[in-house]
Amino acid sequence: MIQAVLSFRSGPALRPAFCALALLIAGLVSVLAPDGAHAATSAWAVSDGGRMRLVVLPPAPDGSRQAGLQIEPNDGWFTYWREPGDSGIPPQLTVSDDAGFTASPLTFPVPKRMDIGSVRDVGYDHAVVFPFTLRSHGETWQNPLRLMAFIGMCRNICIPFQAELNIDLGHEETTDVSEVKLIEKAKSKLPASASDDFHVDDFHMAQDLSSLDVSLVVPDGSKDEPRILVTGPEGYLFTEYTVLSNKGNQRSLRVTLPKLPRNYTVDGKTWHILVAAGNKRAMEAPLAFATSRPIVQP
Repeated sequence: MIQAVLSFRSGPALRPAFCALALLIAGLVSVLAPDGAHAATSAWAVSDGGRMRLVVLPPAPDGSRQAGLQIEPNDGWFTYWREPGDSGIPPQLTVSDDAGFTASPLTFPVPKRMDIGSVRDVGYDHAVVFPFTLRSHGETWQNPLRLMAFIGMCRNICIPFQAELNIDLGHEETTDVSEVKLIEKAKSKLPASASDDFHVDDFHMAQDLSSLDVSLVVPDGSKDEPRILVTGPEGYLFTEYTVLSNKGNQRSLRVTLPKLPRNYTVDGKTWHILVAAGNKRAMEAPLAFATSRPIVQP
């Protein structure tokens, strides 16, 4: 089955090649992965930029199933993080309303920042697995499981890549140990939650919303300037900052917010920050702004 895919989401800035692609979308192929997938994996869906499939493990004691969207970009290609940067498509999974099960949001390992000219992309130029969880509405599972995956694959141009991925649960008793290890390894690469030795100690938004001050407690062995990704409104990603202070395990940073939606208010909103400390540790935490938020003058 061949079909054109016209819908995609971009960040506040849109790559010109991406716009041109939309005008030439007739050349886009969306792949329907064939039925008959074996074990606990779907067949590979293939595009010019790489391939992807689903891996689903047998039920846990609570009935849920651990799963992963496995993506393998071809050499020179990459796929995106949940906030893709200046333009791109965040990975998405869709379950039909009558599927009889739900899928949790995808989770993501620490991505790589890739600057191509003046364009900033955030994603993965290597094989990657995005873990998630499936839960059935009842005691039995729909068979086969069907999910729609939609990602972007980029090189010189960015190609939307959509595929219906099917898994035949009738063969899951043959699940390979390597598939279990694949999911376990992917989950081990996810950023950790805040801990005593690695957390956000405080944060303040500037009065004019031009910057965000963040105080961090970082673990021993951290770099003086950690890599950070701050996500705010959907489609907005902030990575640039200046160091206000660096003392022992304390880092105080001022994150630059060059642009936000017109008339945007931060009161009551929740942003997120991902901090890669440079010592193989990463932490992700919410930044919840109170209705009467603490502010600092810029």
